[in-house]
Amino acid sequence: MNAASIIALILLFVALVVTIKLYGDEHPRPDFNPVRFMARVAIFGAMAAILYAVPVFHFTLPFLPSFLEFHFDEIPAFICGFAYGPVAAGCVIAVKTLIKLPFTSTMGAGELSDLILSCLYVIPAVIIYGKVRNLKGVAIGFGVATLIQVVAAMILNVYLLIPFYIYMMGFSEAGLLGLVQKAMPIVHDLKWSYAVIAVLPFNLIKDVLVVVATFLIYRSIHVFLHWGKPKTKKKAE
Repeated sequence: MNAASIIALILLFVALVVTIKLYGDEHPRPDFNPVRFMARVAIFGAMAAILYAVPVFHFTLPFLPSFLEFHFDEIPAFICGFAYGPVAAGCVIAVKTLIKLPFTSTMGAGELSDLILSCLYVIPAVIIYGKVRNLKGVAIGFGVATLIQVVAAMILNVYLLIPFYIYMMGFSEAGLLGLVQKAMPIVHDLKWSYAVIAVLPFNLIKDVLVVVATFLIYRSIHVFLHWGKPKTKKKAE
């Protein structure tokens, strides 16, 4: 294990402990169990990390640039969030990011971007569903979250990711544009033309696939997710 991996694991442990401490202080409930909370986050975080880091779970589409890869690590975060709340969902996102960080090929910029976009996508939907726990809440949550995430993805690509790859990682602007134009010849620059024509449809397609998969999986398993919850005894009549 290299130094970066050790640092990432230390940060993961510290982040989990601090988050659980803060959550317990803000929500003092007799049924809150830190060990159970950590176990839930660890399980879903591991699943998200596998979907995020293992290339076999990624794929591309021929009509989109080859570096825009589909991966579905947000599905475990959504399921955990719907079952256990937004704090748990945020911890799952943090876990999968920290596990992937030692293997970064973008000096952490890609992981930071994915962390921000995943939080902007998952947490608003989970919060809305927590307030309106029916199909209407699901629809509103996913709709609002998708809008936020898509807009944020375009802004991050225009003002953070593309400039980072060009000025910090030494990629040629002409080379990147050529790579994009192989799949989408109508893109004429790496700013809003690229954001609207490439980033927008990529994120919309991904979000629709994530929504459908999350809905089907959560509907199938949600009754099994509340393990460890204390049972309430019926009052004697």
